[in-house]
Amino acid sequence: MSSRVTNPTHRLISSPAGRIHLVEQGTGPLVLLVHGFPESWYSWRHQLPVLAAAGYRAAAIDVRGYGRSSRPGDVAAYRMLDLVADNVAVVRALGEESAVIVGHDWGATIAADSALLEPEVFRAVGLLSVPYAPHGGPRPSEVFARMGGDEEFYVSRFQRPGRAEAEIEPDVRGWLAGFYAAMSADTMPAPDAPDPHFAGRDGALRDRFPAGRLPAWLSEHDLDVYAGEFERTGLTGALNRYRNMDRDWEDLAALDGAPLTQPSVFIGGRSDASTMWLADAIDAYPTTLPGLTGCHLLDDCGHWIQQERPAEVNRILTDWLASLPA
Repeated sequence: MSSRVTNPTHRLISSPAGRIHLVEQGTGPLVLLVHGFPESWYSWRHQLPVLAAAGYRAAAIDVRGYGRSSRPGDVAAYRMLDLVADNVAVVRALGEESAVIVGHDWGATIAADSALLEPEVFRAVGLLSVPYAPHGGPRPSEVFARMGGDEEFYVSRFQRPGRAEAEIEPDVRGWLAGFYAAMSADTMPAPDAPDPHFAGRDGALRDRFPAGRLPAWLSEHDLDVYAGEFERTGLTGALNRYRNMDRDWEDLAALDGAPLTQPSVFIGGRSDASTMWLADAIDAYPTTLPGLTGCHLLDDCGHWIQQERPAEVNRILTDWLASLPA
């Protein structure tokens, strides 16, 4: 354990996006933390001090398009190649040659692709909530369009610029509260209720969100932090990640079928749709993640895993980090 834990520090780093905002805490080997949608560096608030106390330099970024990081106007500026370049720029700007990268939700995919594209920079990979599945297969937009039958999958709904913004931005706080609740183990709809990942063709996603109760992990203050940032920035930068899935499919075709060979760990919630839908990807880990040292599925846990179950996630991460080669 580190005998001295520094206070968290906010920094702005020059990057291909223009700037990346991050919050860092601690000294030692660098651990880069990458959030998902619709979150920010703040989703790692429970991990930063624990990783620092364990002897690591933890740095949680705002992905481009979020928070105080730059928000380029071009939709294509949010393709995976650009996000990986941002991560490399952060490592270099912090004076390091390499880092362990840990991601949640979209951040898990960003972390995996960072490791695939820059294996000399990202020496180990932690994946939370979204399992690793090698690149390849049909064009993503075609896959998502076939899901749901007469209903529309949320990823398809996010594709057209302005459409999701029109639903979310008139009431950012209310929409976020419902979205977080819909994917939290203690507030998600019952299994026989309409699935909140889908919407009727003439309806809205929020029509199926739970109302009236926040999940236990989300305080009113936490919700204010998230809502305040998105009310300031809008949602377009965050949503533009979804609007580049077909570009990524083309850009990263050379990686089709490639295993992720660095030391890795996966942590998922058993109540999370991501782990249920991608159960076959988890079963394939002996082939697709040959460096995997642990696959942890937490009972009674939904999608927001490092916030729903911070103590368990912190224990798993610190044990895994301690096992890595120096």
